Amino acid sequence: MAKFNYGGQAVIEGVMMRGQYHSAIAVRKVDQSISVLEEDVKLWSDRYPILKKPVIRGAVALVETMIMGIKSLNYSAVEYGEEEEQLTTKELVLTMGFAVVLTVALFIVLPAFLLRFIQAHISSNIALNLVEGLIKISFFVLYILGISWMEDIKRVFAYHGAEHKSINCYEAGQELTVENVAKHSRIHARCGTNFLLIVLITSIFVFSFFGRPPFFQRILIHLAIMPLVAGLSYELIRKAGQEDCHPVFRWLAKPGMLLQNLTTQEPDHEQIEVAIRALTSVVERDGIHKEAQKVVQFPTTNTIA
Repeated sequence: MAKFNYGGQAVIEGVMMRGQYHSAIAVRKVDQSISVLEEDVKLWSDRYPILKKPVIRGAVALVETMIMGIKSLNYSAVEYGEEEEQLTTKELVLTMGFAVVLTVALFIVLPAFLLRFIQAHISSNIALNLVEGLIKISFFVLYILGISWMEDIKRVFAYHGAEHKSINCYEAGQELTVENVAKHSRIHARCGTNFLLIVLITSIFVFSFFGRPPFFQRILIHLAIMPLVAGLSYELIRKAGQEDCHPVFRWLAKPGMLLQNLTTQEPDHEQIEVAIRALTSVVERDGIHKEAQKVVQFPTTNTIA
C-alpha cells in the first residue's frame, strides 16, 4: 500500500492538518494556550467510489479542500477571538460562492476581456493562449505580492512555512520536535501554491484545443473545462510530490516551488509547535484507526498494546 501523504493549510494563528482518516486544527489562542479540534475526514469518494478515479478525484478534492479550508479558517477565527461565533452553513456557502466568483472574475473574465484588445494583432492561436496564460499568471503573482505586505498575512504565511517544515520533517522519518522541524525546508512540492500555478499552466494547454472563440464563449468554455483542468493538475502535483518522480514533473513543479518563497515565511518556535500539535494529532489518530481496523479483521490477534 502506498504511503499516505499528509497535507495541511495555514489558518489564523494556526495550522490545519489533514490525515487519511482524521483532521486536526491547532490554534494559538490569545492566552498562548493551544486549542486543538480533531474531526473525522468524511470523503465523498468513500460513498461514491467512482470519484476515486484519476482526473475525477482531482476536481472532487479541490471542492472538498475549499470547504474544509473555509471551515478551518472559520474555526481558527473564533478560537483566536476575532469572531464571536462561527458562521452558519448558509454563511459558509455564501463565503465559498463569493470566493469562486472572485476567482472567476480575476482569472477568467478579466484576462479574456483584456485579450479582446490584442487578439487582432496575434495570428497564432497558440501564441494567443500563451499571452492569456501569462496574463493570468501575472495576476496571480501580483496578487501574492500585494497581500504579502499585510502583517496578518505575513503571520499566516509563517504558519504556512511551519506546516511545510513539519511535514518535511515527518516525511524524512525524524522525530517531530521543534528543533528537528526548524532545520527543514519551508518549501514542499505538494503545496497548494504549486497546484494553483499548475492549474493556470494546464489551462493554457487544454484551452489550445478550442481555437479562438469570441469573448463570452471563451468564458463559458473556461468554466466548462475547469473540472478537467483541476483534475489534470491534481494528477501532475501528485506525481511531482513523489520521491521517484520523473524529472519532467519536477520541472513542472519548479515555478510553484519558487513562488513558495513568497507564500511561506520562516516560522518562530511557537508557530512550529502549533504545526507539530496538529500533525501529531492526525498521525496518532490515523494510527489508532488502522490498529482498530486490524482488530476487527483479525479478532483473535491482540494488535493494540
